[in-house]
Amino acid sequence: MKVNLLGPLEVRCEGDVVTPSAPKLRRMLSLLVVHANSVVPNEQIIEELWDVNPPTTVTTTLQTYVYQLRKTLRHHGGERGPDAAGLHTSLGGYLMSLPPDVVDLMRFERLAQAGRAALEAGEFEQAAANLSQGLGLWHGPMLADVSQGPVLRAEVLRLEELRRNTLEQRIEADLQLGRHREVLDELVRLAEEQPTHEGFQAKLMVALYRAERPQEALHVYRRTCSALASELGLDPSRRLQRIQHAIMSADRSLDVPSVADRVSVHPGPVHPAEGTLVGRQRHVELALRGLAAGREHVPAVVVISGPSGSGKSALCTEVGARAAERYPDGQLHADALDATGRPLDAGGLLLTLLRAIGLPEDLIPAADEERARLFRAWTAERRILVTLDDVADVGQLLPLLPSNSACGVLVASRRLLYSPEITSTVSLGPLGVDEGVELLAGLLGCRRVAAERAAAGQLVQLCGGLPSTLSDVAERLLCEPHESLERALGRVRGELSGPVPPACGGIGPRESVERSYRLASPDARRTFRLLSTAGTALFPVPAVARLLGVPEYQAEYRLEELVDLWLVEVVPGARDGRPHYRVLPSVRQVGRRFAEEVGDGLAPEAPRQSAARPPLVQVPQEV
Repeated sequence: MKVNLLGPLEVRCEGDVVTPSAPKLRRMLSLLVVHANSVVPNEQIIEELWDVNPPTTVTTTLQTYVYQLRKTLRHHGGERGPDAAGLHTSLGGYLMSLPPDVVDLMRFERLAQAGRAALEAGEFEQAAANLSQGLGLWHGPMLADVSQGPVLRAEVLRLEELRRNTLEQRIEADLQLGRHREVLDELVRLAEEQPTHEGFQAKLMVALYRAERPQEALHVYRRTCSALASELGLDPSRRLQRIQHAIMSADRSLDVPSVADRVSVHPGPVHPAEGTLVGRQRHVELALRGLAAGREHVPAVVVISGPSGSGKSALCTEVGARAAERYPDGQLHADALDATGRPLDAGGLLLTLLRAIGLPEDLIPAADEERARLFRAWTAERRILVTLDDVADVGQLLPLLPSNSACGVLVASRRLLYSPEITSTVSLGPLGVDEGVELLAGLLGCRRVAAERAAAGQLVQLCGGLPSTLSDVAERLLCEPHESLERALGRVRGELSGPVPPACGGIGPRESVERSYRLASPDARRTFRLLSTAGTALFPVPAVARLLGVPEYQAEYRLEELVDLWLVEVVPGARDGRPHYRVLPSVRQVGRRFAEEVGDGLAPEAPRQSAARPPLVQVPQEV
């Protein structure tokens, strides 16, 4: 006997089709088979067959259906052995007993689980084979010819989602095996059918990039941004943004994994990014020296800090690749912020790391202290590098320090961190003009940039020397190969000083600035919003105090908090001998958006009429 649910309902016995024809009998059989070898309560069957309007003779009618199904099973070979098919009465319901290989759904779930396990273990050939075999059991929409009630409809939706996930995993296995050209046609169709499914869009971008079609990959990114914004009101995920930036910088992490990568499974970064950074080699060397300067009983801890969009995560990847030989037992990586930008507590980060080292869920303690003790015990005799991205405070960091001094910890933070355990700090500032022009040349081509060297230098200054903002500008120019840098300069200048752009149309480190902004105190947030909307670029402390209506020492506290978060930078050498502060243009653009949302910002173009608030400072407007 064979029962097929993954398509039209079909019951076969010794090659003969014996599928019931009565609609309710087909629906009841489908429900019992979906829950094969489990008891289905009478209430659930009644809800499926009649929803909220069962007949007065519902019990008798249900028993009649059960009798007819049992008659069909006995007539066609059921209930003749310990593993035979059969319909059994249980307390308050019915159970359909079926051997494992009788139902295509059971075979699919078994193959999908095996394929997923192989994929997680890095056995990509086996994963692709299992997942392909499982997907081959589908012959159209599940139970396509069965009228479904509420219970069955919910199960079908769940299993269709499992089918999509399995398909995504099979494509991932194929990409890991270098089959990007083979899956391109399939990915193009899936991306067109599901324009807001970021998993398929991301895989299509990677496949196009590997097929030497990077401009088409960037077009897919922009199309996905528009679809997410218009249909769901959402920005693209961090994963999709990282792939876009990796394409822009020709990051080796997008290349087809080598055989060595596929058989050597270590948590954390496994693809070196050497050669993808511009103007950061001195910072790489400083971080490497910091990791080598470990103390006797504690591991080296190196913090990489810098403004939003300065490339902290990329620098960590580069340093991890360069230091790989020093840590033969592997590298672990964890994000210290959740998807909404809120800091994870130390217990949540420890859970991520313990899962990454392969510890089963049932062996991970619930208490944070026990998790920390277990992690220290695991690292006691290992030499590993732990990379923590987006650390908000030292309270997240300290419980995660390994116990072996031969280990290392690399931290990327959007704020300055202070603790005796920190070995060294590497501060990333904006790129200089020459370095920024070099970055643009690498993204746009040397000829195009050399032809308009002056405009390229002004673009770097306009973007504040931030690599992420320059990459955004270069992405647009790649999509418009005939656009001059001079015209792009005017457009970017207008965008950074004009109205706030739509969610997916702006440039600059929007998401990163938002995460830093959320970490600030309410007073510091308001200060940031007001500075972002003020009609000047430089801010001395007395002027900020007047703007906020607070004493100078309070204004200075708020400014220093923003400096710690890299939302505001100090400009030394002012004419009065005191430090001034400024907000970079691309960061200021995001601050204006917050001011519009809250409604307390100052419109840059509207002069203030109050005599109680004189102009902040009379200096030329900076871009």
